[in-house]
Amino acid sequence: MARTRRPLIAGNWKMNGLTSDALALAKDVAAGVSQAGWTDRELLVCPPATLVMAVAGAAKGSGLLVGGQNCHAKANGAHTGDISAEMLKDAGASHVIVGHSERRSDCGETDAIVRAKAQAAWRAGLMPIVCIGETLAEREGGKTLAVLETQLKGSVPAGSMAAKLVVAYEPVWAIGTGKTPTVDEVAAAHAHIRKVLGSLMSDASGVRLLYGGSVKGSNAAELLAAGDVDGALVGGASLNAAEFLAIAKAV
Repeated sequence: MARTRRPLIAGNWKMNGLTSDALALAKDVAAGVSQAGWTDRELLVCPPATLVMAVAGAAKGSGLLVGGQNCHAKANGAHTGDISAEMLKDAGASHVIVGHSERRSDCGETDAIVRAKAQAAWRAGLMPIVCIGETLAEREGGKTLAVLETQLKGSVPAGSMAAKLVVAYEPVWAIGTGKTPTVDEVAAAHAHIRKVLGSLMSDASGVRLLYGGSVKGSNAAELLAAGDVDGALVGGASLNAAEFLAIAKAV
């Protein structure tokens, strides 16, 4: 069956990269994207905020997209150390990750905060990638689907539509651990997410759902073939150009 949603492979560089190494990585990925000439999939890298402008410059004209890892809900103001969605847009970003589990756990971000950040992304003309996912304790307690539903209903803004929303499912216990759910478990989670989105918006069938959690070249093809999986949010493997491009090729 042909895909009806264009796959998105997004790389979250997290707190990694200084200018020289980041530019080298960005140029290698951009060269791979340009050489492949893909029109049936999108590739995105999300470097630290200090590198967004430089990476956007390195990616210009290649087809590689650039995003931020977080934004403040406000457009400006007395928020020392924060960055607004408008600032990311000005630096060359087209997307922004909001509600990543590391932000939720390290910074205490609630669903309401995530929802406000997604709205801020819209305000600035960015595509929000809203992250949700259960902890190991929640999974072992049989609460996975309930947690995903609660997070979705709290984090996805009213007025959402497929053209301006991406959702990433990242089981917290699988991030950076080398552990992944089975393909059936991933498909079941994504099917549930799609069903819940259907109660929140009219065109849920068009929303791209990404899987994240120890995605690498060796398991990408299997995970990306799972039902309702429209791409990946890649962590550590996105710091290696060849590995990241291999994941993209596995679509």
